[in-house]
Amino acid sequence: MGDLEALGLLHAPHTSAGRIPTQQAYRLFVDSFISAQSLAAPDTDIDISLPTAVGRDKLVQHVGEQLSGLTQMAGLVSFPTQKSAFFKQVEFLKLSNCRILVILVNSDDEIENRVITTDRDFQPSELVEAANYINQSYSQRPFSELRSALCDDLRSLRNSLQNHTTEMINATSQALGEEALEAGYSISGQTNLMGFTDLSDVEKLRELFEAFNSKHNILKLVERSLAADGVQIFIGQESGYDPLMHCSVVTAPYRRNDKVVGILGVVGPTRMAYDKVIPTVDVTSKLLSAALSRI
Repeated sequence: MGDLEALGLLHAPHTSAGRIPTQQAYRLFVDSFISAQSLAAPDTDIDISLPTAVGRDKLVQHVGEQLSGLTQMAGLVSFPTQKSAFFKQVEFLKLSNCRILVILVNSDDEIENRVITTDRDFQPSELVEAANYINQSYSQRPFSELRSALCDDLRSLRNSLQNHTTEMINATSQALGEEALEAGYSISGQTNLMGFTDLSDVEKLRELFEAFNSKHNILKLVERSLAADGVQIFIGQESGYDPLMHCSVVTAPYRRNDKVVGILGVVGPTRMAYDKVIPTVDVTSKLLSAALSRI
């Protein structure tokens, strides 16, 4: 025991407490577990019922809720973003003076709406002409490239296009702001975390729940998981986010038609059953990928 403590694998949180594994010890265990065996299904079957005749986001959220129930931890799932799709077409609908509804359609025939305010009133014929030009010029471009392409062309083509067309190119660019491309996410089963002794401190829970409600840093973790291949495990300080200091986050990407479009995972205490949680998250991501590819 003394040797393990000297190696930084055990510590006593209080002078009168027994020794418990450190985050370094959990990392050693996880790395050994993953290298010792390929990820396989857990000993028990994963019972996930997938709803039919629901939209993509509803399906993703449902799977996140079921993952929370399976692990009795908080389930984290990000929704697919426009970054993973291609622009198909845009339509402009006049709502009132200087207010226009921008209807964006992607390559999966999914629709997003944005209401914008313009400097002047537009005639319906002007909106149709501008939409036709944008659709002919930019269809099938990745959303991740579309905004910069619109801005570049707006500068170079301003003198050769009708004024109303350049204004609507600018309006479309505004509708494609970074917030429109940013992934949203859902957290399910946060109250499950209250049942773990390691997370029972009221102040720790308050900071953790506030972190769930504040998107920015959680989304950074989502981006890191999207960029990686396979299951990712962030133990304690590895997340780089103080409210998650006493937690572990286990994530796996899910795909649609072999393209990564989001991640799912769980948030729980560092002292979790990694040998069960890791394959559960992995298998669940594969089930969701299969379901999305059938939509």
